[in-house]
This record gives sequence, C-alpha cells and structure tokens, in this order.
Amino acid sequence: MAIHPSAVVEAGARVHASAEIGPFCVIGPKVTIGPGTKLMQGVTVTGRTTIGARNLIHPLCVIGGDPQDLSFKGEDTTTSIGDENVIRESVTINKGTIKGGGQTVIGNRNLIMAIVHIAHDCLIEDNTILANAALLAGHVRVESFAIISGWVVVHHFVTIGQYVFIGGASRVGKDVPPYMLLQGMGGEIRGLNSVGLQRRGFKPEAINALREAYRILYRSGLPKPEALSELEKMDGQYPEIKTVVEFLRAADTGHMGRRRDVRRKPPAAASAPPPEPEDDIE
Repeated sequence: MAIHPSAVVEAGARVHASAEIGPFCVIGPKVTIGPGTKLMQGVTVTGRTTIGARNLIHPLCVIGGDPQDLSFKGEDTTTSIGDENVIRESVTINKGTIKGGGQTVIGNRNLIMAIVHIAHDCLIEDNTILANAALLAGHVRVESFAIISGWVVVHHFVTIGQYVFIGGASRVGKDVPPYMLLQGMGGEIRGLNSVGLQRRGFKPEAINALREAYRILYRSGLPKPEALSELEKMDGQYPEIKTVVEFLRAADTGHMGRRRDVRRKPPAAASAPPPEPEDDIE
C-alpha cells in the first residue's frame, strides 16, 4: 500500500494494499478503496463511499460530500463508484439523500472531466463521457455510452438515454431519447447521433431505421401518440426502435417529460394556496 506521509487516512477506512494515496489526500473512516485505484494529490473522499478497482482520480476532487439539498439532515447515505473510471481535476460527487433512494452511483469505465458536478442521487451507468464543467443536478440518470459535452446543465430528475450526444453549452430540461443528438439552450433534438452509432458498431440498417424514427418523431408533424404508433410498427424488426418507444412512453409517466420525477404533485388549483418552495436546489 502506497500512502504518502502527508495523506490523512482515518481509522476505519479500508484501503486495498495495491491502492495509491497521494500527498495531502483525506480519506474518511467509512471509505473503502479497491485494488489498483490511484488518488493523486489533494483528493478528499468522505462519507460512506466505496470506490472499486483501477480508478484514477486526479487532484482536488471531492467525493462523497454532503448533498446540496436543504432537506438533508446528515443521514448516513452512500456514494458508490465502480471500476476503471477516470475522474479529472476538481470533480465533485455528492452522496445520496433518503428521499432519493439513499445512494449516488457511478458505474464503470466512465471519463468524468474537470470541474464536473454530479449531485445527490445521480446514476451514471457505464462508458459515458462527461466533458469539462458539465453540471448534473440531483436524481439525474445517464445511460451507457452517452456523451455530455462541456458546460451542459442538466435539470434534476432528467434521464439521458443510451448513446445520446449532447452538444456543448446545452440546457437539458427533460428526458433525452436514446441514440439522439441534442443541442442548444432550448434542449432541442437536432438529429440522430449517427456518427456515434457508427463508431460503436451499429449496423447500417439499424442506423437507417433510427433515422426514420427521428423523422417520424420530430419532422413529420404527427402528434406524439400517432408518431409512437407508427414506430411500434417497426419495433419488431429493430430492437433499437422498441428501446426508443419504451423510453418515450416512460417519460410521459413522470412530470414535465422526466420519468424519474414522480414525487411532484399535480399543479394546484387557482384557489389553492401557493406550493411550498422547492427544497432541492440543485
């Protein structure tokens, strides 16, 4: 075990013998760090946090910190990070809240670039890229192979589908269907992420089917229920189309197009008193 003399590893922490802890790191008493993981200088890992194998965590990251949520009262919630992630400088990852399920989860082989913020109760799956200064509010889910460009802001409870590409400086306010490309402050779907799909080995016929799905959904002028019915005629032949249809139908079960946002109440009647202020400030 390589622990720099200036690092602070509190009693109770479990650090694998092959892990490396760099200078001026602080490791809390409820932290577990797996084999081959390397923390460079000035990394703080706190709370009930588990970090898996062969992760590389760059300077000045803070992992497992308290949620920026006014309802948080110090509960012993968790942060879990899988294997082979690269987490660049000054990333912040907050632990979960009781109301959000109690855990923030990062999967495997993700690239999380500098000054990204991942708020409480987020779920980042596998093989994603979060570019510099992307900001994820609480309860966001990012599915596998999605790419979020720099300076993107994501509203709480949003789900970003698999193989999505989000262009730089975009604002994402509702769920983004799989395989699509989103760009702009209005969060508009601009097309299919065809380049990303080609790079990931999707067959040409599947990409063409998804292009047709994009046309039906966003360029045909059909109402959404009719567009989804058209897509359902194709989903037996192309499982990717079925994935899109199921995703969009799930989004409609939530609030404002966000499937994970199920805790909100319906809008109050005009005669009712104003709603309580939102306590989830991320």
